[in-house]
Amino acid sequence: MSAAFGECWDPTGARYGVPTYPWKYAPDGMATRRQLRARGLRPGGQPIAGQVMRRSRRNPGGVSVAYLYRLDAAKPVRRMTSRKWGALALAMLARRTCPNCRLDAGYCIPRSLGMCIPCAYPDDQWTPA
Repeated sequence: MSAAFGECWDPTGARYGVPTYPWKYAPDGMATRRQLRARGLRPGGQPIAGQVMRRSRRNPGGVSVAYLYRLDAAKPVRRMTSRKWGALALAMLARRTCPNCRLDAGYCIPRSLGMCIPCAYPDDQWTPA
């Protein structure tokens, strides 16, 4: 057993305030948000029941945490209404519309450029597909 495993093992919640387990050692009956979503569930307003912890690859010396929720208290995911589908379609259209030439680029405009590729690089030999 490694030292990192021991730091993450706190099933009573004495150290971190909530029960804490090493990565992949969560008890049965608990799941992360992604695991709930894969089962068609959502937390549904329930409090955090625990957390899983591991060393972070992005932040040397830091840790990554995923919160756990109880499966028995989870609720089904709400269905999308026609108005939500319409709002999503308008939001995606706004992401595809170039603010410079006001045309639908057919792809999401890169935030790094802030405009479609032909407007960002007008001198290049670029032909639309």
